Amino acid sequence: MSTTIQQTGMHSGERIEQLQLTVGGMHCSLCTESITNGLERVNGVEDADVSLAHEEALVQYDPAQVDESEIWRILQDLGYEPREADYEERFEKEQEDLAAARRKAGIAGGLLIGVSALMAGNFFLPEFTSIPVYAYAIGALALGTFFGPARAIIFRNGWQSLRRGILNQDLLVSVAATGGLVGGFIGLVNPAFPADGFFGATVFVLAFHLIGGYAAVKVHVEASQSVRQLLDLEPPTAHKIAEGGTETDVLREELTVGDRVRVRPGERIPVDGTVISGTSAVDGSLVTGESTPQEKLEGDEVVGGSINQEGSLTVEVTQTGEDTFLRTVAQQVAEARALKPGILRLVDRILVYFVPIVFSAAALGFLLWSAGAWLWTGEPNFVRAGFAALSVLIMGYPCALGMSTPLAIVRGSSEAAEKGILMRSGEAFHVFKDIDTMLLDKTGTLTHGEPKVDEVISLIGASTDEILRLAAAAENPSEHPLARAIVTAAEENDVTIPEVSDFDVTPGKGVAAIVEDQTVTVGSPRFVEGEGADLSQMRGQIKDLQQTGSTVVVVAVDGSLAGLVALADPLKDDAAEMVDRLKAADIEPVMLTGDNEQTARTVAEQVGIEDYRAEVLPDDKSQVEREFQEQDRQVAMVGDGINDAPALMQADVGIAIEAGTDIAIEAADIVLTGSQLTTLLEARGLAQRSYRLTLTNVGIALVFNGAGVIAAVSGLLQPVWAMVAMGLSVSLVLANSFAGQLSPTTESA
Repeated sequence: MSTTIQQTGMHSGERIEQLQLTVGGMHCSLCTESITNGLERVNGVEDADVSLAHEEALVQYDPAQVDESEIWRILQDLGYEPREADYEERFEKEQEDLAAARRKAGIAGGLLIGVSALMAGNFFLPEFTSIPVYAYAIGALALGTFFGPARAIIFRNGWQSLRRGILNQDLLVSVAATGGLVGGFIGLVNPAFPADGFFGATVFVLAFHLIGGYAAVKVHVEASQSVRQLLDLEPPTAHKIAEGGTETDVLREELTVGDRVRVRPGERIPVDGTVISGTSAVDGSLVTGESTPQEKLEGDEVVGGSINQEGSLTVEVTQTGEDTFLRTVAQQVAEARALKPGILRLVDRILVYFVPIVFSAAALGFLLWSAGAWLWTGEPNFVRAGFAALSVLIMGYPCALGMSTPLAIVRGSSEAAEKGILMRSGEAFHVFKDIDTMLLDKTGTLTHGEPKVDEVISLIGASTDEILRLAAAAENPSEHPLARAIVTAAEENDVTIPEVSDFDVTPGKGVAAIVEDQTVTVGSPRFVEGEGADLSQMRGQIKDLQQTGSTVVVVAVDGSLAGLVALADPLKDDAAEMVDRLKAADIEPVMLTGDNEQTARTVAEQVGIEDYRAEVLPDDKSQVEREFQEQDRQVAMVGDGINDAPALMQADVGIAIEAGTDIAIEAADIVLTGSQLTTLLEARGLAQRSYRLTLTNVGIALVFNGAGVIAAVSGLLQPVWAMVAMGLSVSLVLANSFAGQLSPTTESA
């Protein structure tokens, strides 16, 4: 997928093109650095952003200096598998990868259980176990793993990591498995090498690695669901109107610019277009973030994916295919995934130093008992030298090290879930501890996201309950969200709602009905005035209410102004408290909203936010984030709508409100399941404590691996102790991860 974009600051006539690719073959966060460095060294490549979590690269380049095919070639030369970022093809490939990883993990788990049973039998019931048969059995199991699900680990992943100079866990597992196989085969002909131990260690190493690999693939697949669910909002068919006025149901993909479609009440608008006939209220909250349905009249633009509330609309298609709003947002989400700041995982940082230590120790063990023994005794001991080198390589595989972060995150996740916090990305959750800027979407995050009656004003000497009673009666047959809000307010105030007759609705404007022999008209100021009511005495008050962000509904009785009902999207009860606590934790709150300047300013002042941005479009939110990130700020984004999905993906930490859309939730790293915003601070406190637990786990793992490597240099350590060490280190890491609470529940940011 290649698109042309305008690069600011370039000379006239020059351009920068943007290439987005799926990149297969990435195994750790060091791979992202390898790709980035490899591409950015090429003359003509302006920038390269790579996402490990989503296996994507976004490359900006000058086509006058470098061709797109050259970028593909470079990625292939680096050992990766570039593919077109085709959504449907990618979804299918991801499902295939997940099924393959599940199959490999199942085989590995079965082999692990089988080897463990043979070892137990040999240890506890040696009189019933034939040592030669046992050795060959272990060899067969190891070979089955080697030529089966794990062969790619040794022949591809390890080799590719080595040739790129990437010191990661794939390289260690490849070396450890190869060392175990070499030692096992030598042991079949030389009893000095315990074949059963070497083969058994190989199976243990590969099984742990494959089972962990399945979890990693599962995370990758789940992370891409945001785009899939976003595209699922587009209805598959549309009611196309032919020249003679007849309607035909056609596939959405068959529509072209200029076609006309009918959108009935309750249906989603299939594509972007312009209303050419009909009036209705259109709920675009999932798409645009606007909390109140918008009146759509002839000539107004509508967005595909929005829900038509009441009236029937005839829409002329203005955008199709990749140019529609939803497809554009999908592209922005995908781009944000690639542009999301990379997280160099703690384990990867450690392995940069640990891998050379293991290799050096293996070389030392070999030299110690070959050249060293020759210098000391006059005769090299190559058997012991080889035994020492191979044992070091097996002991060097850091099984517990790889599990340190996941176990700490599982522990943090369990405590977080009890507080209504779901963690979807471990690395991002740990980054949460370093956040210094919190971007907050207004609608659905700071506010409830739905209109409620805020104030009722009576102008006829009657009580406000009487005005609410008349308005609710007239609106009761209507399904408009504002009408339902008025009816709900009446019910909550125990106001009896009378029956009506002669109900008449003007879609998008208002209603009229006979209530107890009176004609009650309820609707927008313009509509009620058009029905004959004089609003001159209330224009100032109506304007004041509208400037505070309220939607004003006018109530008239028998053509005379009777009262006003002001509706607003109210703030959540703890919004102001949450902002105060963010400031106390040295986190700057910034509000983003698609609402107008006046509404944005009013809400910002109510909660105490100084920095706010109004009339922000979906791609603008991501741009605001990148501006902060370019200032080396660590940015979290909190949102709940489709329009927030690109920003949630772009943020260092994306936080979604579970009451929001599935797309927003899938794009986020953390999901708040409750309504309390202050859980944000509890989540940050848990992130800090979970990271400390990770450090402790890593320390335990390194002590075991380090001690094992040092002992293996002696050439006396049997490979079976590698399996024992794996079990002990994993057990201690497990015990450390799940013993007691992370910290007192009262601790916050």
